[in-house]
Amino acid sequence: MDQFPIIDPHFHLWDLDNNYYPWLSDGVKSSAFGDYTAINKTYLIEDFLADARHQKLVKAVHLDVGYDPKDPAGETRWLQAVADRHGFPHGIVGYADLRKKHVGDLLDEHMQYANFRGIRQSMNFHTDPAKTYLTEAEVSRTPEWRRGFKELARRGLSFDLQLYYWQMEEFLELARDFPDVQIILNHTGMQVDGPGHFRGWREAMKKLSQAPNVACKISGLGMGNRDWNIDEISPYVETAITAFGVERCMFASNFPVDKLFSSYNKIFDAFREITAEYTISERLKLFHDNAERLYRL
Repeated sequence: MDQFPIIDPHFHLWDLDNNYYPWLSDGVKSSAFGDYTAINKTYLIEDFLADARHQKLVKAVHLDVGYDPKDPAGETRWLQAVADRHGFPHGIVGYADLRKKHVGDLLDEHMQYANFRGIRQSMNFHTDPAKTYLTEAEVSRTPEWRRGFKELARRGLSFDLQLYYWQMEEFLELARDFPDVQIILNHTGMQVDGPGHFRGWREAMKKLSQAPNVACKISGLGMGNRDWNIDEISPYVETAITAFGVERCMFASNFPVDKLFSSYNKIFDAFREITAEYTISERLKLFHDNAERLYRL
């Protein structure tokens, strides 16, 4: 089983010589997750495959990475050309601002490309749960945003949901209102505020998992603890799987962002160790089958 196939459902590429990414191209070197100078350089498919070379990686899904806001479909166009030449990525999740009046036209532009599967519009606006931010955090309840979300439903597209755990109740409501849209929670629910928030995160995960159309990508755990070890991340992995079940979870690398604090091998070897007592069928679902099904690969 150490050689079973892996699908990585969350990785990124960027070409700083030929494309524009404001957060990488404009000299910004830090974010809520710390300094990212070390990854502020071109990262192409050859680099990704080299990082994953010791794993039996058979497919992968690329997530939007803050591409030129004037041409969101340009990222999908570029990635499809990469896929046509190299065979990776097999799935592409692009960007669209669902609040825009003509977002359907942008979705149709993305859909010209064979590997396009859905969009991500990151919803994690604030890092402080005590703040009041009605306009942003409750954007999913506005008529404009919901009109855009309906465009996903009409086209059979999925929605990658990136948010903080204190926003989960809002998006549970959304998931229930749109049961036909596959929603995929990113980065284990963004548990980035340390162990003191574990209880709140755990309860929010239980609540969000009540919607059967929400799945969970277990990834990005290093963003909350750069010096993580298996003992420290195991409670998050196991809690996510308990909440969503083996049928609705999948392991991902978040490379090259997680390259700031992990190697590709460290991440997937940790997932293997944590699930060592799982059945072969359960492990195949977590490492391969669920990603293939949920992203229609």
